[in-house]
Amino acid sequence: MKLRVGILGATGAVGQKFVKLLDGHPWFEVTALAASERSAGKPYHLAAHWLEDTPIPPKTAQIIVQNAETDLLDCDFVFSGLDASVAGDVEEQYARAGYPVISNAKNFRMHPQVPLLIPEVNADHLALIDRQDWGSSGFIVTNPNCASVGITLALKPLYDAFGIETVMVTTLQALSGAGYPGVPSLDAVANVVPFIGGEEDKVETEPLKLLGKLSSIGVEPAQIGISAQCTRVPVIEGHLATASVKLTTSHVPLSAVLKAIASFKADSEIARLPTSPDRVLDYSPDHAFPQPRRHSQAGKGMTVSIGRVRECPVLDFKLVCLAHNTIRGAAGGALLNAELLAARGKLKHR
Repeated sequence: MKLRVGILGATGAVGQKFVKLLDGHPWFEVTALAASERSAGKPYHLAAHWLEDTPIPPKTAQIIVQNAETDLLDCDFVFSGLDASVAGDVEEQYARAGYPVISNAKNFRMHPQVPLLIPEVNADHLALIDRQDWGSSGFIVTNPNCASVGITLALKPLYDAFGIETVMVTTLQALSGAGYPGVPSLDAVANVVPFIGGEEDKVETEPLKLLGKLSSIGVEPAQIGISAQCTRVPVIEGHLATASVKLTTSHVPLSAVLKAIASFKADSEIARLPTSPDRVLDYSPDHAFPQPRRHSQAGKGMTVSIGRVRECPVLDFKLVCLAHNTIRGAAGGALLNAELLAARGKLKHR
């Protein structure tokens, strides 16, 4: 029997991506949906302003939407695509009621007992679940900010092989990262917006927890100085980032950096998960690689593309990386987290 899934924030852009990705999933089945009070009581196909390029799955279309802030869903675990303004209270309510919560919201990402998880980077951090105490068997697991994901995965092989001292990064983030209706058209068209509220702080702090070491007192953050500038660009999907990196190890040749990136793979436990891509990182020497329109769907949106790896005249090396922000950076990343939890026996029938 498939595990029964509830989706909180089901009518929003991330909630809709959950619905799409879960259609036909071999382990999970959507059985309950929740959103705001104004959507409650309506069948999903009437409550959601559907944004995806495929129709709403027929079974899901008929599910009656419940109130995320007042109702507890009849399911085995929940995905949360809630807005941060309400996610904290609702997710805690579910955890206290005994539900596993796999969240895309920012509210608990930096909580010392809550895993901030990218399975290929820090699967060992799932041990933090056993340190949570919500007064029940419930727990919370989060995935990172949509810009932090690609940057962290690109840095991971370099951090493991050589250590990293400093990162200077600029993001060029897609419009879909702002949700729907998102950025006003007169701000977005033929323009670049050089500010995304709260984004630079996330990019400067979340990779430190993700790359940090699990200890008896929690996660000891990686000792890396990260400076980020985050911009919104007129691209629909795919967050691009340009980064310059200073390594801890001195005199590392470019060939060694390229080898570390090319040889990076998920371990066998993670590689077997249904949403895991064949290639976690896809490096190309093509000077025009990567581009959001051409490469964001690599690995069904779960592969991070890396290009333009070269020596930096100020730091050591620089590169460009690309991640699909609503798949790897949101719903797909949370789905991979849930699959890892299920594989380890942390998700069960209620």
